[in-house]
Amino acid sequence: MKRKIINDPVYGFITINHPLIFQIIAHPFYQRLRRISQMALAQLVYPGATHTRLHHSLGAYHLMCNAISELRGKGVSITDEEEIAVKAAILLHDVGHGPFSHALENVLIQDLHHEEISLKIMQHLNSEFNGALDLTIEIFTNKYHKPFLHQLISGQLDVDRMDYLTRDSFYSGVSEGVIGYDRLIKMLCVHNNQLVVEEKGIYSVEKFLVARRQMYWQVYLHKTVLSAEMMLVKIMERVKEIYSANDENLKTGSALDFFLSGYKSSDQQLILDNFCSLDDHDVMHAVKAWSKHPDIVLGTLCKNLLKRVLYKTKFQALPFSEELIKEKQEAAIKTHHLSKELAGYFVFTGEASNTTYQKADETINILFKDGSTKDITSIDNALISQNLSTPVKKFYICSLG
Repeated sequence: MKRKIINDPVYGFITINHPLIFQIIAHPFYQRLRRISQMALAQLVYPGATHTRLHHSLGAYHLMCNAISELRGKGVSITDEEEIAVKAAILLHDVGHGPFSHALENVLIQDLHHEEISLKIMQHLNSEFNGALDLTIEIFTNKYHKPFLHQLISGQLDVDRMDYLTRDSFYSGVSEGVIGYDRLIKMLCVHNNQLVVEEKGIYSVEKFLVARRQMYWQVYLHKTVLSAEMMLVKIMERVKEIYSANDENLKTGSALDFFLSGYKSSDQQLILDNFCSLDDHDVMHAVKAWSKHPDIVLGTLCKNLLKRVLYKTKFQALPFSEELIKEKQEAAIKTHHLSKELAGYFVFTGEASNTTYQKADETINILFKDGSTKDITSIDNALISQNLSTPVKKFYICSLG
């Protein structure tokens, strides 16, 4: 049997030892993940955060291997076919991410989340692989009769989250994201076909949830990270607004042209092929070219992003007053010689929110020694029940002086 190892800076050696896994990794749609940033523009705040979706995908695959081994060791019935299928599913779970991951989601392709695109890509690969991904797709879409396999891919305590918190913490240097993934996996079990955590793992789960909350506000929703990503979003919005087939200065020579021109095609394969040829390099090449565009909004935003002259961003608990917004817009109009209609590209408001533990979506159930299970929020644990399950919302204003 063909066997290879990959040297990962976070976990050490990751083993690849099945033909289907090799086939997935070798496919161009998967290899594209080498050119998609895991943390979008967070590197403008945390310079080390330059790892890719491929790093994350392989890391999640490694944790899935460990989880399957642990569950089997506890007597959970997982066939060889199910093992390969769930490993293939975690490898492909993020294959639908576009350039700069979440930052440009719903900007290039509207009303279609990366999970849906991942599924479409899986279905395309399944056709290429003569049905080898049938079970993978069944598990990924939660239609298989063993729901715990889906919960390992997508749930409150899945290997996807375990890896991205561990990996993003490692590359950004933010130690608050360290979660103790190895102990969490050791504490996993299956009860009534549902993924549960042994009672002695309660505090490991608590640490995981606290780390996730801190990483969101300290890293993923850091005000300067948000500022940079919103600048990239505004650049794309402006290009889409002024795009003309006659404007050679807007053409990129890449698949970006297909999406920015307001594509009308109903050919799903054409859309998928264009999407899967896009990566971060296409976007940054376009930003460099557009920085010379005569449009005052587009040219200014592109130049500023390249120079890291970003929006000044402020968070607060309540919405910003109309007076403050108007004052900042008037200042931007004067400074950049804008019309009133264009001021919204330089001054705008929004809101950022995060709920660390969303009980409505999925629960983390604790298995007690007497065989009973309880959702972690119903256990006598004030930190989880009172704080981490409460949504946190912050209002922000971005302005370019």
